[in-house]
Amino acid sequence: MKLIVDVALKELSLKRAGEIGLDELDDGATISVGDKTLVLTTDSHAIKPLFFPGGDIGRLAIAGTVNDLAVMGARPLAMACAIVLEEGFLVEDFRKICRSIDATAREAKVPLITGDTKVMERGALDGVVLTSTGIGVAETLVTDRGLKPGDKIITTGTIGDHGITIMAHREGIGADVDLRSDTAPIWETIETALKVGGITAMKDPTRGGLAAALNDMASKANVGILVREADIPISPAVKSMSEMLGIDPLQITNEGKAIIGVKSGHCDDVLAAIRKTKYGKGACEIGEVITDHPGDVILETVVGGRRLMESPIGDPAPRIC
Repeated sequence: MKLIVDVALKELSLKRAGEIGLDELDDGATISVGDKTLVLTTDSHAIKPLFFPGGDIGRLAIAGTVNDLAVMGARPLAMACAIVLEEGFLVEDFRKICRSIDATAREAKVPLITGDTKVMERGALDGVVLTSTGIGVAETLVTDRGLKPGDKIITTGTIGDHGITIMAHREGIGADVDLRSDTAPIWETIETALKVGGITAMKDPTRGGLAAALNDMASKANVGILVREADIPISPAVKSMSEMLGIDPLQITNEGKAIIGVKSGHCDDVLAAIRKTKYGKGACEIGEVITDHPGDVILETVVGGRRLMESPIGDPAPRIC
């Protein structure tokens, strides 16, 4: 993020085509077309390994782009995909990735309408890099900076599943543990929450995990967030593997979850509704927005103390998204 702010943003002059532009560093940006608000997002994926329990780079790319649109309140309309292959990459593996792209796009009900393919010399990259771009339309635009004091904070499910699964699989120590990436397109869950109403802000906790997402939301809204450690859903397998790997699951990537800010009076109704969706069954209310400590996230620990929940410094687990 610092590299983008300190270098890229200072060198780019045309950064806006609607209400939300590149400067906001949200999950996407808006394009104003008459009375319609379109949302555009793009992301590159360089994961190792390419195939993992719960998905592969193809599912990751489609789900990730759908989710970036979803947390801005945008129903996905269409997608594009560009693939850079290393010379000698197995055709059968390429076919598997294409099948996974298709299956995930069909699940999300979003057509893949254009793309590009390039081949680079052997050794230039580790197999394949995949870039996906999506466009959607927002009836109710949501940003990551809309939190207000008194809002409740919801996570749509367990935290840390994707990153810990990738790390364990990479290290060859996850075979006997019930670990599985949460990679999934979550528009249905988000659409359900939006229909209930009261949504003030959303973000998907990808790079940097829950800690980075909450800190970003608190900083942009200039509010404090109090999170209860005891209420954060983490599976036993993720918890034990995190301890083994020495990684904080609150700082690790998720690829099928959303963090939702919702007005207090709507919280129970939103939770009840999204728990009926395929990818919202484990939704929990984990905290609230407070007036103290603007810009900070405070973690109320299981033993009753309080400490800052800080964003990770650097990338605790590279090449996982």
